[in-house]
Amino acid sequence: MTTRAKPELLSPPDADETVVTEIAPAAAASENKPDLADSALYINRELSQLQFNIRVLDQALDERTPLLERLKFLLIFSRNMDEFFEIRVAGLKSQIAFDHELIGPDGYSPRRVLSEISALAHRQIERQYSILNERILPELAGHGIRIVRRGDWNLKQKRWVRRYFQQEVAPLITPIGLDPTHPFPLLVNKSLNFIVRLEGIDAFGRDSGLAIVPAPRVLPRLIAMPAEICDGGDNYALLTSMIHAHAEELFPGMQVHGCYQFRLTRNADLTIDPEDVDDLARALRGELYSRRFGDAVRLEVADNCPRDLIEYLLKQFELTEAELYEVNGPVNLARLFGIAGMANYPQLQYLPFAPALPKVLKKSEDLFQVIGKQDVLLMHPYESFAPVVDLLHQAAKDPNVLSIKQTLYRSGAVSEIVDALVDAARAGKEVTVVVELRARFDEESNLSLASRLQQAGAVVIYGVVGVKTHAKLMLIQRREGSELVRYAHLGTGNYHTGNARLYTDYSLLTSDPVLCEDVHKLFSQLTGMGKVQRMKKLLHAPFTLKKTLLELIANETTHAEAGRPAQIIIKVNAITDAKLIRALYKASVAGVQIDLIVRGMCCLRPGVPGISQNIRVRSVIGRFLEHSRAYWFANNGEELLYLASADLMERNLDRRVETGFPIEGKKLQQRVRKELDMYLADNTSASLLQSDGEYLRAMPVGGQPTRNVQAQLLEKLCGVGAGVIS
Repeated sequence: MTTRAKPELLSPPDADETVVTEIAPAAAASENKPDLADSALYINRELSQLQFNIRVLDQALDERTPLLERLKFLLIFSRNMDEFFEIRVAGLKSQIAFDHELIGPDGYSPRRVLSEISALAHRQIERQYSILNERILPELAGHGIRIVRRGDWNLKQKRWVRRYFQQEVAPLITPIGLDPTHPFPLLVNKSLNFIVRLEGIDAFGRDSGLAIVPAPRVLPRLIAMPAEICDGGDNYALLTSMIHAHAEELFPGMQVHGCYQFRLTRNADLTIDPEDVDDLARALRGELYSRRFGDAVRLEVADNCPRDLIEYLLKQFELTEAELYEVNGPVNLARLFGIAGMANYPQLQYLPFAPALPKVLKKSEDLFQVIGKQDVLLMHPYESFAPVVDLLHQAAKDPNVLSIKQTLYRSGAVSEIVDALVDAARAGKEVTVVVELRARFDEESNLSLASRLQQAGAVVIYGVVGVKTHAKLMLIQRREGSELVRYAHLGTGNYHTGNARLYTDYSLLTSDPVLCEDVHKLFSQLTGMGKVQRMKKLLHAPFTLKKTLLELIANETTHAEAGRPAQIIIKVNAITDAKLIRALYKASVAGVQIDLIVRGMCCLRPGVPGISQNIRVRSVIGRFLEHSRAYWFANNGEELLYLASADLMERNLDRRVETGFPIEGKKLQQRVRKELDMYLADNTSASLLQSDGEYLRAMPVGGQPTRNVQAQLLEKLCGVGAGVIS
C-alpha cells in the first residue's frame, strides 16, 4: 500500500501552497442518484496545469536526483511557466477583454482563475529562486561550477569583462533614449531588456532621464570566463552583470543612476479563422510574426528595481500589480541550460544508456521480413526508435516499395525521418506527407520541412483546416509477387528522434492487413474528400474514438452493476473532458476499480465518497517525460487494450485527428499490462492526487522496497541503472 504521507523535502514551504477546493459533504442530487455535473466534482484545468508545473519544480529539491538534473528540472519549470503565461493566462485575459468569459464544469470564472493563478504563481516563482540561490548554486559551486556575481569579480576578471563588453557586447547594443521622438519601443516577447535611469543633458539637449537597453538576442546570456583569470573549475559571467557593470559606457557623458533588467511575456497563441484562410501556409507565416508582439501578460523585473520605475513599466504595458513578478536573479533562467548540459561532469548527471533492440530485430536486417511475420511493439526511450527510421530508409531504397504515406506533427528542423522521405521521393516513390503546420511553437520548423519535401517531389498536405492532425501514422505499400502488401507504423509519440530519447512512448510496427487498411482509409480521408469511412480496428477522432471510449467505460459499468469484476486502467498526459469524467464517475459509483496515470492536468477528483471512491489518480515525473497513452479494459475477462495519440481532452477528442489502435495477442497485451502495473506500484517518483486537488508524494511503507518505474524499465529493457538512488 502506498503511503499518503508527504515527505518534508519535496513539499511546498507553506500549507497554503496548493489550491484547495472544498468538497460539499454530499455532491448528490439525491441519496440514490448523485449529481455528476456538480461543479465541486471538477478541478479547474488551468490550476491543475499549474500544479503539474509545481511537481516539476519539486524535483529540483529531490536529492536522490543528480545535481545538474535537478538544475534542469528548475529550468524546465521556467519554460513551462513561460508557455503557461503565453497560452493559458493569455487565453483567460482574452476572454475577459472580449467579454466572452467561459465557465467550465468546475464553475470557475476566468477572473477567479486568474486571481488564484497569480497568488500561487507568485509563491512558486519566489520559491524557485530560493531553491536556485540557496541550494542549487551553492552546491554547483562546491563542484567547481560557478556563476561569478559582479560584486565577486577580482581585478583580472573585471579587466577581462570590460574588454569582452567593449569588443563583443557594446557594438551590438542599441540603447533607446525615451523622449517624444523616441517613444517606448515595441519589445519582442520574452526578450531581455534594461531600464536605465540617467542624469544629464545629451548632445541634442535632451534630458528625459530614462532609456531602454534591449539585450541583443544573438548574444549568449551566460559567458564562460577564461581559466587563467579564475581559481579553478568552470566559471561564468552573466550578460546581465556585464551590462550592469558598464551601462555608463552606453551613454557617454551621462550619469547612470540605475540599470535594472526586465522581461515581458506576451500572448503567443496563434489565431487563424478557418473561414478566412485561402492558403494556410501563407496565413501562418503572417501569424508567426505577430506572435512576437502579442498583448502583454506578465512583467518580470529585478527585485532591486525602484518602485517608480516598476510603476512606469506596468503603465507602459497596461499590466496590473498582480501581473508583476519581482525576481532575485536573472529574469530568464532557461538560459542556464548551458550549464545543465555540461558533458564534463558525468557524476552530476544521469548515467548514460543505450536504447535496446528487441531480439527479433537483432536477428534480421530485413525489417519487412520481420514485420511481415509478427507485430513488433517498441517502448521508447528504453527501446530504440531506430527501427522506425530504418524502416523508412529501407523503404526509400527498396525497388519494390511503391508508396509511402506519413503524418508529421513534430519532427524537428533537422530530421532523419524527413531525410528518408526526401530520399524516397527522389527515388521515384509516391510520397504523401500530411504536415500539421499548427503544431504549437513548431510552426516555423514545419513550414520549412514542408517546403523541403515539396522540392523533393513529395505531395504535401496541410491536413484539415480547423482540425489539427495529431495522429502518428506511417503507411508503406510494397509489391510482393503479385500482391500489394501494406506495412504500418502507429505511435503514441512524435516522429522526432530527439524526443524519442527523452519521452516515453510506444511504437507498433505491423502488417496486419485489416489495421493497415484502416490506416489507408484514414489517409484517404485526410488527403481527399468524402464521408467518414467505417474502420474495423482503428479508432479515430473526431469521429469514433470518444464514442468508443464512452461505450467501453459503460460496458465496465454494466459488468460491475451485474456483480462481475470490472476494472479500467488509463495512462494519458491529461484528463479534462467532462463527458468522460462523468462516465468514469458513473463507473466508480457502480463499483468499477479505476486507476488513472495522468502526468499533467487532471480535472477529475478521486476519492470523493459516494462518487469517486473507486478512482485513484497518480502522476509520474522523472528522468523521462511520460508521454505514452494507453487505455486498458478488463472487459469481463476478454481484455481490451488500445494505445493512442490522444489525451482525454476536448481538443483531442473533438477537434483533432487522433488514433487509438488495438494491441492484440496475449503476449503483447500482457507486456503492456505489466508495464502499467509497474507505474501503479511506483512509490518513488509518483504523486497521488487527493480529493481536495492536492498531490502527495508516494512513499514506501512497512519495509516495502522502493520502486521507481523508470529505473525499473531501464534495468529491465536496457540492463543499466537509472543513475538515481531508488
